[in-house]
Amino acid sequence: MPYVTVKMFEGRTDEQKRALCEKVTEAVSETTGAPAENVVVFIEEMSKNDYSVAGKRPVDA
Repeated sequence: MPYVTVKMFEGRTDEQKRALCEKVTEAVSETTGAPAENVVVFIEEMSKNDYSVAGKRPVDA
């Protein structure tokens, strides 16, 4: 049973997230041979304040 985690910034609509899950499921199923009903997709949304690059947060730049 494949598990996929997608991390992205918050702000997408439910329709966009639904389409993303469908496409990821399709891609994983096609490439691994796992039945689509066994593919689990997690979406983890984060704020733009919740990460840094080279020790600096983009909101502090």
